[in-house]
Amino acid sequence: MMKRADDTQKVSAYAQAGVDIDSKMSGIKIIKTMVRATATRGVVGGIGGFGGLFRSPGKENLLVASTDGVGTKLKVAVIAKKHDTVGQDLVNHCVNDILVQGATPLFFLDYIGASRFDPAVFKDVVSGLCKACKENGCALLGGETAEMPGLYPQNEYDLVGTIVGTVPRKQLITGKKIKPGDIIIGLPSGGLQTNGFSLARKVIFDQCGLTPQDLLPGTRYTVTEALLAIHRSFLKPVAALMAQVPVHGMAHITGGGFVDNIPRVLPETCTAVIDRSSWSVPTLFTFIERQGRVDRDEMYRVFNMGIGFCVIVRQKDASAAMALLSKMRQAPVLIGMIEKGSRKVIYRDS
Repeated sequence: MMKRADDTQKVSAYAQAGVDIDSKMSGIKIIKTMVRATATRGVVGGIGGFGGLFRSPGKENLLVASTDGVGTKLKVAVIAKKHDTVGQDLVNHCVNDILVQGATPLFFLDYIGASRFDPAVFKDVVSGLCKACKENGCALLGGETAEMPGLYPQNEYDLVGTIVGTVPRKQLITGKKIKPGDIIIGLPSGGLQTNGFSLARKVIFDQCGLTPQDLLPGTRYTVTEALLAIHRSFLKPVAALMAQVPVHGMAHITGGGFVDNIPRVLPETCTAVIDRSSWSVPTLFTFIERQGRVDRDEMYRVFNMGIGFCVIVRQKDASAAMALLSKMRQAPVLIGMIEKGSRKVIYRDS
């Protein structure tokens, strides 16, 4: 007997091969309301087209764009079965990357790839993206969800995002104004952010045999809470600072730590001197260093060691900057200064 074209009992050959288009489209419908709630004044139209539309910010503004991922922090999310925070990590990471140049975000695009689409996980991930987008005044303009069996491990997924922001041309921060005598202010990270998780997982899970539910030794929080602590956005406190104090350079302390990130904004004739005794390194980092027998300098290159973002200001403006950032509940720390030298970072442990 001939079957009707709309026979819903038939399982498609594509679904049998591991890609269920119906499930994917159903999941996208579910998250549309969440995504729509992130729309800002610049958004034109809704989601669902081949491209998102956004009004140009004007002739005197520059667009600033960046792409990044969450790395193997996703493996911790899978192990812990907690997927509602990695989206926040991704958005906040990208916001901080363009903030370094003085930019504020306009819109965000995401990519989620998996061997098989899980609607519940997808919803949790997107809820995190939407939460962070709203907190940063950024529209989630669109994205891509791809099922690719055989490419990704079963029950795991990848998460990548692209952000586009804007900065008035005259307010672009390049680091060119940095000079010897300037002060480096550090803002606390609150955790690993989104870097160093391959080493952290090896030490905590493989070498120490801890589970996500175990308390991290020396603390009152679990391994899950420690490792999945949300990557903070520094947009609001730094934007408030830039409105009142001249900021000459900034660095987001991600992969590569201080030695690879701060030089990206230094003039060729300047050296950043970091005093590692100026702040208390959180227990999570000291635990990894001790239990993994990791060299101290390597720790400071793999991890942020408790400092997630750096701001460079003139010495005469340092007190005002510290006071304003403290008012914004950031617990700023004077972690170093700029000296004459080559474009690099050196440590002085006083």
